[in-house]
Amino acid sequence: MSGSRTVAKLPDDPALHMCALAYASDFSLLDAVMARYGRTLFDKRMMPASLDHAMWFHRPFRADEWLLYSQDSPSAQDGRGLTRGLIFKQDGTLVSSVAQEGSVRERKEKPKD
Repeated sequence: MSGSRTVAKLPDDPALHMCALAYASDFSLLDAVMARYGRTLFDKRMMPASLDHAMWFHRPFRADEWLLYSQDSPSAQDGRGLTRGLIFKQDGTLVSSVAQEGSVRERKEKPKD
């Protein structure tokens, strides 16, 4: 689980808040898959890549207020994984659901000349 919000206050445009949350939701979602492989996104031996990303908005929210991002990975094998995320306002209201499939491959060593 992680928390997030924008650094600065955003205008009152709901579409802008949805765009900011969509961008932020993609940043750490593959962490859940990497954890299943015993790795992190900062492991230089790995090449994580998002293959697809879907998001559903359920209720109004502000991306410049603290939101809780609960993530899990129900399936990971053969260098691929599925992740899910639920995003909540501070009062516990679910505002968005996210799903992503990712590729997590180990880098091949460069051949020596």
